[in-house]
Amino acid sequence: MYKTAFFLLCLCTFMQAQQTSVGASGDPNSVSGTVLSGQLRQSGSATAGVFAPVLDSEKRPITAGGFVKDGPVVFEDIAAKAGLTSWQHTMGTPQKNYIIETTGSGVALLDYDNDGWLDIYMVNGSTYDAITGKTTPPHAALFHNNHDGTFTNVAEKAGVTNDRWGFGAAVGDFDNDGWPDIYVSNFGGNRLYRNNHDGTFTDVAEKAGVTLGNWSTGATFGDYDGDGKLDLFVPGYIHWDWNHLPPAPSTAPNAINSCQFRGVPVMCGPRGLKGEGDHLFHNNGDGTFTDVSAKAGVSDPHHYYGFTAVFVDLDDNGKMDLVVSDDSTPNYLYINNGDSTFSDSSLVSGLSLNRYGEEQANMGLAVGDYLNNGRIDFYTGTFSDDYKPLFRNDGHGIYTEIATSMGIAQPTYPFLTWATEFIDYDNDGWKDIFAVNGHVYPQVDQHNFGTTFAQRPFLFHNGGKGEKFTLVPPVEGSGLAIVVPGRGAAFGDLFNDGKIDVVINCIDHVPVLLKNVAPDKHHWLALQLVGGPKSPRDAVGAIVYLTADGLRQRGDVLSGGSYESSNDQRVHFGIGDSTKVEDVEIHWPSGAVQHIAPPSVDRFFEVEEGKGIVPSVYDKIAQNSGK
Repeated sequence: MYKTAFFLLCLCTFMQAQQTSVGASGDPNSVSGTVLSGQLRQSGSATAGVFAPVLDSEKRPITAGGFVKDGPVVFEDIAAKAGLTSWQHTMGTPQKNYIIETTGSGVALLDYDNDGWLDIYMVNGSTYDAITGKTTPPHAALFHNNHDGTFTNVAEKAGVTNDRWGFGAAVGDFDNDGWPDIYVSNFGGNRLYRNNHDGTFTDVAEKAGVTLGNWSTGATFGDYDGDGKLDLFVPGYIHWDWNHLPPAPSTAPNAINSCQFRGVPVMCGPRGLKGEGDHLFHNNGDGTFTDVSAKAGVSDPHHYYGFTAVFVDLDDNGKMDLVVSDDSTPNYLYINNGDSTFSDSSLVSGLSLNRYGEEQANMGLAVGDYLNNGRIDFYTGTFSDDYKPLFRNDGHGIYTEIATSMGIAQPTYPFLTWATEFIDYDNDGWKDIFAVNGHVYPQVDQHNFGTTFAQRPFLFHNGGKGEKFTLVPPVEGSGLAIVVPGRGAAFGDLFNDGKIDVVINCIDHVPVLLKNVAPDKHHWLALQLVGGPKSPRDAVGAIVYLTADGLRQRGDVLSGGSYESSNDQRVHFGIGDSTKVEDVEIHWPSGAVQHIAPPSVDRFFEVEEGKGIVPSVYDKIAQNSGK
């Protein structure tokens, strides 16, 4: 009783605090909303209430407007020029009568042929007719980087078309052979693509024991028990049964629609539907895995709606902890006990709910140290009619959700955000926040709700010391002004020029490739890490501290994250106007600590555990670029 009363008091206080005027100037910083009503929903997605439309100066919803004519151009969409638009994502029907048709798919960046250039793996969805054998299933894409700004789809030749209802992709060298492998999360049987070292892959999921069989989402690799081999965590979303479907929305006269959004009939879920459990697979070192979910304490007995997971060391003790973003249910934060088990610290940590004690529809998961204090912070994507939370790491396992106090909550209410990431897009040494957006209900385009099915991304610039974020204006014709049904995204340096680019997988649409063309002249350094005999070969779990001009930054080698995606695993640092790096301190997964002194900046170096900087393909790349 007292818990319920406290929750309702917090909710009422929050609703009252949001009664502000509607911004219609077109200035992205003026976005606000007025609460029309608030209600606790038993079905659908968690939101903060119902808000008045937020329009720009041309009466467009701010999610597809708010553009400015002049300003710095940060990103340019070059997908067509790069050859990516020959492929298109497909998921279900355009009507989106069921939730399985709406959540989209992820992206993985990996150098599958070890030539020093990132390639792109795009997960595809499917249709009911395809999975029942009536039509040819949509294929995933593997775009090989041609080193000249273009890419070639080699998925069929490489044997990674998947041909299942795909959702997520995680990259990790599970067999420690020096070549990246791909885990693809599906509805109905997952794939583990082992790299054959010759441009092809073999699906070994069944032999490895990691196929599962219902609805899996954003997986992550990590060595949770410190044996030098990558283990695998796979979150589950909804337990889906094609033979027992939830009600589809109907506009027929006198139809009874149990699932509505603002009074409009829509597809049902996730609330009201049965959730799917999570799974932790221990790597046995012989090509097989053992499901240790329950024994380790991470099986998700509540059957929350899991979307995106990341293994990351949160307390700097050399052990991989685990974070899971959950849709419309509390997030999970598991602390590694060091004995092959985890403690559920979700609620006590402050990460499971927002600052008002509310569950949010958490989709994507940004992981990084935006304050440059050596601690890992989080930023998650949520549903429209809700803000996107920023969780500051206060140390000792405690997080404070500060989006409202930082002034970055209000502009995000109309957006439905999926992929999120901390990226230093201008290489000033401070991590910024990028978000990819798109709605799940096509019906919103037929109503004046102030939101749209296709939406533009948004970018918050970190002003330094993590004390203030400001929205970067979307300049007309630039990459920040694209209006697409965004879902998964991966972040990395696709052109080896020291700039972080973005690849977006858009539902029922061609991809977006946002090349970073920010006009800054700041310097940078990036490292490809290679683990020794007691660490995973791809160094997943390593932590790097770089000091330049007195500023100490942290970077982690991670698998998974964003939204059902996997980012560039090379560790990137912007160093502003510094032309020299004072120190690089690497904490390897084995527990070893190593210091190196890079002889120059504005280039990649390969660093091997115990050996330091070693000759690599990056030497030739640097030579060709004049570095």
